[in-house]
Amino acid sequence: MAEVKNTTKTFTLNTGAKIPAIGLGTWQSKPNEVKEAVEAALRHGYRHIDTAFAYGNEKEVGDGIKASGVPREEIFLTTKLDNPWHKRVPEGIERSLTALQTDYVDLYLMHWPSSTDPDDLKKHYPDWDFIDTWRELQKLVGTGKVKAIGVSNFAIKNLEKLLNAESTKIVPAVNQIELHPCNPSPKLLEYLKAKDIHASAYSPLGSTDSPLSKNEALLSVAKAKGKSPQQVLLMWGLQRGYSVLPKSVTESRIQANFDLDGWSLTDDEVKSLDGIQERFKVCGDAWLPVKVFFGDDE
Repeated sequence: MAEVKNTTKTFTLNTGAKIPAIGLGTWQSKPNEVKEAVEAALRHGYRHIDTAFAYGNEKEVGDGIKASGVPREEIFLTTKLDNPWHKRVPEGIERSLTALQTDYVDLYLMHWPSSTDPDDLKKHYPDWDFIDTWRELQKLVGTGKVKAIGVSNFAIKNLEKLLNAESTKIVPAVNQIELHPCNPSPKLLEYLKAKDIHASAYSPLGSTDSPLSKNEALLSVAKAKGKSPQQVLLMWGLQRGYSVLPKSVTESRIQANFDLDGWSLTDDEVKSLDGIQERFKVCGDAWLPVKVFFGDDE
């Protein structure tokens, strides 16, 4: 049997571009820590970096890319349009490109399906929604500033709305969503596969101090494998067919999260993790002015 090489594995998007299977997530990473984390990840072999305007660390991500010495064209870089910028897409991408110190991003995502009024973050624009935002995002394709466009935190209900809209001419290349054994979203994954939309997992480890880290099924598989629970969670995601974006600012963990070559989970081990019944979301929608999760994706 050929050796499993996840560190060089890619998934082909509906644009024909290839997205690396493992990326570095930077949500909740402090700006001064992010530069070093990005530099360490790239020097260790990562070729996929994920950030967002809302994280407030795009400049430091750009600094880390420059410091790594890895040529820009070898890196798959994702950033996201923030909710209060939905009416200002051209300005939004320019702000991000300037901060990232690059001419283009490989993937530009609508961060949430919420067109939030910048003058009152508790309100949603009455005259603008994510369908209007997507219409504007589509205009970026072909400008050289973005290689592909996609969405994040879109459930089936909102995807249906988007894909059936008359103005939608481009199917999102990616839907970046929270995915881990306590939020597995099988119906959503099945839907995305049918629509040729790649799923990319944020919080694949269930986030910091997650209840998952104490889960007996996970600890049992990790012990049997001689791997860390985090490595097992990432492998579970990869074997389900989506890219994973583990976040860390600790160099040893960044390296450990990339140590995914030469082994895999057996069918029984995958089933054991599939069988975890506990459910939680790291990132809900209570803070948004509109509901975006409807509980219909399980």
